[in-house]
Amino acid sequence: MARLDEIGRALAVAGLDGWLFYDFRFSDPLAYRILELPERGLATRRWFYLVARDGPPKALVSSVEAHRLDVLPASPRLVYRSERQMIDGLAAILRDHRRIAMNYSPRCAIPYVSRVDGGTLELVRSFGVEIVSAADLIQQFEATLTAAQLASHRRAAASLREIVEETFTEIARRVRRHLPCTEFQIQRFVLERIDRRHLRTDEAPIVAVNVNASNPHFSPSEANDTPIKPGDLVLLDLFAKELGPDSIYGDLTWMGFVGQTVPDDYASIFAIVARARDAVVDLIQTRVGQMMAVTGADADRASRRVIEEAGYAEYFVHRTGHSIGREVHGNGANLDSFETQDVRSLIDRTCFSVEPGIYLPDSFGVRSELDMTIEDHRAEISGGPAQQQVIPILALAPAANHP
Repeated sequence: MARLDEIGRALAVAGLDGWLFYDFRFSDPLAYRILELPERGLATRRWFYLVARDGPPKALVSSVEAHRLDVLPASPRLVYRSERQMIDGLAAILRDHRRIAMNYSPRCAIPYVSRVDGGTLELVRSFGVEIVSAADLIQQFEATLTAAQLASHRRAAASLREIVEETFTEIARRVRRHLPCTEFQIQRFVLERIDRRHLRTDEAPIVAVNVNASNPHFSPSEANDTPIKPGDLVLLDLFAKELGPDSIYGDLTWMGFVGQTVPDDYASIFAIVARARDAVVDLIQTRVGQMMAVTGADADRASRRVIEEAGYAEYFVHRTGHSIGREVHGNGANLDSFETQDVRSLIDRTCFSVEPGIYLPDSFGVRSELDMTIEDHRAEISGGPAQQQVIPILALAPAANHP
């Protein structure tokens, strides 16, 4: 398999003897993706698969599910019956391998890649093997995207940008006409627009006004609904992807105000958030353009510094951004030196969000989110230009089909 050959070359570059994959009851979906294993059927017993830097891959499977890894080449392909046989078999496939990668993260610093349980790590280490985190390998083989996938992301982001404009215009239409207009109703409107563009999302978009916007992951419902009326600040966070199995999400957050002129307190907080966002974009574009490394932690510190200097450090309560892939939260480097220390470099053919925010308790919250891609040593913003000011919703011209 070409991918196994590519993994072998990556192991040589990293100075590793092998990459040991392990699963129990689909506990590691990354293993299935990276090895291109079908994620179906029974997986009620433990299996191990060692991709070596030199030599053929080795497999260890239970006799109950002896064919679990048959789609992958292996020599030897050991079958165990008892626990003792499993331990002996694992010792055999690890023999002469002293430094290997596994899908874990020390101290669970990067939980997205930390899939192997502590007991299994103890078992592997008992054979005198040094285990290092596969975080960089996972990014290379799971988070890097094809040209077609990157194009699908850009189309999704462009569609979401159009939906932002349509949504703010719809809010204006309903408010002007004194029609029912609530967070939940507008959330349904956004979902309908996503569906109309032949996109899909696994979670509903966030529509939050005023104090609800101070909760970064607020979500309205019929039972927890708030009217949208003149004088309200509106946070709109929407994310979706095309229908194809390998399509990539877009993820945007925009801010609007239901009025003709945005009040100074909203405008001033947004300006701080936008400066923090732009500091990240500038850092990434500069370093990528100069072919210099930039880590997720570097990017997070760039935005956090702006917000700290403005005096709002305690109100920036989450990382600056996240990897984007087939899930809206992907498995590549996150822009984070706050919730975790993501020291992985942002690499070519990846996608991620930049979304600093300031959340004032019992008052309001502001977030500005854009997406970026790195492709052919260029870092670019997806979905059109970044938002530069809070949108005065009632100053928008009526839509052509809604006079």
